[in-house]
Amino acid sequence: MPLAGINIRIDLTPQNTRQLSAILVLAGMMGAFLFIRTSARLMRSPNVPWWPGSVTSGELHVHHLVFGIILMMLAGFLEFAIRPGDPWVEILAATFGIGAGLTLDEYALWLHLKDVYWAEEGRKSVDAVVIAALLGSLIVLGAVPLNKQSTGSVVTVVLALGLVVLLAVLSALKGKYLFAVAGMIAPVISLVGAVRLAKPGSWWARRRYPEGGHKARRADERHERGRARYRRFQDLIGGAPST
Repeated sequence: MPLAGINIRIDLTPQNTRQLSAILVLAGMMGAFLFIRTSARLMRSPNVPWWPGSVTSGELHVHHLVFGIILMMLAGFLEFAIRPGDPWVEILAATFGIGAGLTLDEYALWLHLKDVYWAEEGRKSVDAVVIAALLGSLIVLGAVPLNKQSTGSVVTVVLALGLVVLLAVLSALKGKYLFAVAGMIAPVISLVGAVRLAKPGSWWARRRYPEGGHKARRADERHERGRARYRRFQDLIGGAPST
């Protein structure tokens, strides 16, 4: 069967620098995000007065996403321009990842075009990093819906791809967009989203769950429990928003 669900393979031999570079991008992104977010939380804390704060001159404040964009542009340009070999390609990969981490940490700022880092809207930065880390991890681990070594007729391959797309669409209709996107890489994820209760307000819930019905109440209760757990996770990783 060509449908493999999750086919995990890590090859760090010198002949496979692509996967090593992808791992370094992911590691650089997560390392930079955790460092800069921890630094921002220490600057915010009155109990750590010795931690250096950000520098502001008049109305000018340079956010760290600026440095992230510069690092990504520099690493990307050098990769395309000179196509370096080992170890420079790995160094550029790590540099690109660091730039991505600094930029995604302030995703909410360039989404709302204002400083909402510690506002409720600032939680979107944590969401962006979670999504990037999930998708990046699936790609690094080699999770693919079809194996290169798979054999089968054209009809079998088309049916397998159709099943992958169908599960992703069902997840999206139920309001589980992250499951849908990740399911295009690892179909078992979108399968989970497709069989679970839909989110309140989603296309599926509006048409399949009568208002006041049992499924509608269960969907509301599960959504609120899940939302509360995720907000605690956001606060743990990114810090609680200012009241």
